Amino acid sequence: MDVSSILKYAPISPQKCRLVADQVRGLPVERALNILKFSRRRAANFIKKSLDSAIANAENNEGADVDELRISVICVNEGPTLKRMRARAKGRGNRIFKRTCHIAVTVSDA
Repeated sequence: MDVSSILKYAPISPQKCRLVADQVRGLPVERALNILKFSRRRAANFIKKSLDSAIANAENNEGADVDELRISVICVNEGPTLKRMRARAKGRGNRIFKRTCHIAVTVSDA
C-alpha cells in the first residue's frame, strides 16, 4: 500500500531541497523523522512537514501501522519562479529569481 502527500510551492530552491531528500530516501519513517528533526538545513522543515502529512494519511485513511512504514519515493520538482528586480548602480537593475519547489513523499509498508 502506497500513501502519498504533496507540499506545493515551498519557498526554497529545489536544488537545496534535494540535498536533504537524498539523505532520507528509503529509510524507515522513525529514523527519517529523527534525521530531519536534528538537521540544521532549512529544507528539512519542509520535508518533515510533508512526511508528517504522508504518515497521517497512511494512519487515518488506510489504517497502516506507523512502525512498519518506509519512505519509498521522495521527489522534489521545480515550481514556479517569482521574478523580482533589485536596483543597482547607475540606474540599472538586476533580476532576482525566488525559486519554489513541490515536494512529493510516498510511504509504503512493504
